Amino acid sequence: MKTLDRHSPPSGAQAAVPGTPPRTRGRGPRQDRAVTWLFLLPALVYIALFFGYPIVKNVLMGSQDYTTATFFTGSSPWVGWANYRTFFTGPLAGTTFLNTAVFTVGSIVGQFSIGLAVALFFRRRFPLSGLMRSLLLLPWLLPLIAGTAVWRWILDQDSGVLNSVLMHLHLVHSSVPWLSSPSFALYSVIIVNVWIGIPFNVALFYSGLQGIPAEQYEAAAIDGAVGWKAFRHITWPALRPVVTVVLVLGVIYTLKVVDIILGLTGGGPANSTQTLATTAYQDSFVQFSFGQGAAVSNVLMVVSLLFACLYLRVNRRASDE
Repeated sequence: MKTLDRHSPPSGAQAAVPGTPPRTRGRGPRQDRAVTWLFLLPALVYIALFFGYPIVKNVLMGSQDYTTATFFTGSSPWVGWANYRTFFTGPLAGTTFLNTAVFTVGSIVGQFSIGLAVALFFRRRFPLSGLMRSLLLLPWLLPLIAGTAVWRWILDQDSGVLNSVLMHLHLVHSSVPWLSSPSFALYSVIIVNVWIGIPFNVALFYSGLQGIPAEQYEAAAIDGAVGWKAFRHITWPALRPVVTVVLVLGVIYTLKVVDIILGLTGGGPANSTQTLATTAYQDSFVQFSFGQGAAVSNVLMVVSLLFACLYLRVNRRASDE
């Protein structure tokens, strides 16, 4: 005859999972799910209204002939893929994609390398290091349009301070058209975007560096691993999750940059600084072809979505590790 163990749970009873809140007496699983969805409902409504609806509306507008007349007539004929064909077969599609790629890669390389170097520099303790780190956040504190106006004055061909300094140092013999020449304009815009993005990179890298135990460097120093060897075998492997997050978020932020380019060059000269984001803006709010602008925005959204998915995958892998 089978004997019952006094310490074993009764048959059919579920063992309590550690960490789960005790179920309220008299409330079944169905009521628990109802309460859960009741708490989730405000967040779901907020996401649907302020994130879901604009995205769905933009996707639909990309396939409609949506102009200023639509506001009066309410009519926006369905045109299917016509707006996308107009953009991809237009004369500026290649230039726009190339400028977007150069602007994104140049900005990310500059922000990443300078941000990492500055974070490594501030890892060492020295007088006024805290004050200097705080000053690095100034680009974040300034409104973008104000910072852009200052840089527009610095890079002005005739009265800009940069040309004055270069000419006084006899590094150039004539004024450089930083913003008015198709050969220099895109690189000038990249420099300004790098300046704005450095604080973001420094903040993340500095936080990552604080998580590396000093004992690892001390043990490595005993074995002779200092300087570049310590960076290669200790710092870089420990910073790898932060590096991936910085790169992916930096790409997403850079793809959407509009105000810096519009404030400095307006997309010119000769469309030399035209990117996907500025093209969408000008189609929508300069040409008032909202359907065409929505189609370009959807292309930009797909590109950003690819990097967002990559970010989520990398972030999940970093959490598992």
